[in-house]
Amino acid sequence: MDLFRYWEGDSLKCGVRHNGRSYGVSGLFPDYDGAFFANGGLQALAEALHSSSKGLIPIDHPEGKLLAAPFATPSKIVCIGLNYADHARETGAEIPAEPILFMKSNTSFSGPNDDIMLPRGSQKTDWEVELAVVISQKARYVEESEALDYVAGYCLHNDLSEREFQLERGGTWDKGKVCDTFAPMGPYLVTPDAVADVDNLDMWLRVNGQPMQKSNTRNLIFKIPALIAYISQFMTLLPGDVISTGTPPGVGLGLKPPVFLQPGDVVELGIEGLGEARQTVAPFKK
Repeated sequence: MDLFRYWEGDSLKCGVRHNGRSYGVSGLFPDYDGAFFANGGLQALAEALHSSSKGLIPIDHPEGKLLAAPFATPSKIVCIGLNYADHARETGAEIPAEPILFMKSNTSFSGPNDDIMLPRGSQKTDWEVELAVVISQKARYVEESEALDYVAGYCLHNDLSEREFQLERGGTWDKGKVCDTFAPMGPYLVTPDAVADVDNLDMWLRVNGQPMQKSNTRNLIFKIPALIAYISQFMTLLPGDVISTGTPPGVGLGLKPPVFLQPGDVVELGIEGLGEARQTVAPFKK
């Protein structure tokens, strides 16, 4: 199943795409939030599709900015740094012995085609295409062998980064990662049964039509089960929380000379089977 959310006037609705058809399901599920995942919402949605429930309303598939983030704002977004060896090398960093963790604020969460708003004073905002994992149930001290049982689905994420804030202002990376609009996700949350091989998905990103990133999830250093198990040793993951698994090479910081986003730039990105997104860079607006 491909879960999505969309705007109908001023109302945010839930939808699902299945076998090439799109349905509104807000009459069955008020939102794709933590309660939905924790209380068996995915199974109930699958059963509704199987039984052709009257709560499934055929709709024209929404496009562009009518598509919202495919699930409700998570309690936290946990990100993994330097999880592709060639990305670590392009930034001059050592390949990590353990996963590097940092956080994004839930105020950075936005839709797949929403504008990217540059932070006030930003000179070095950068792009990062990533595979994100959404958690289905409370996860604490999870064994790696059981970790995939905690996955609700997968989605596309642009882990935007202000490199000056991140690397030149002291302290942790977080201050360059948490800015408003810096975590656009979607267009879909794709359930695991609809992903042929999550460890072999092509991914790409273009800026103003120019290819910048092209890789495959097989190049992840730390795979998804290892990441879920590792993170759950340090914090409890709640239903609807997000783990973003890291970016491949081709970021602006790694170019010679470095290149960063400017107002009017257009970022397009996608992951095989998870859909595509298009984001326009906008200047700071208070």
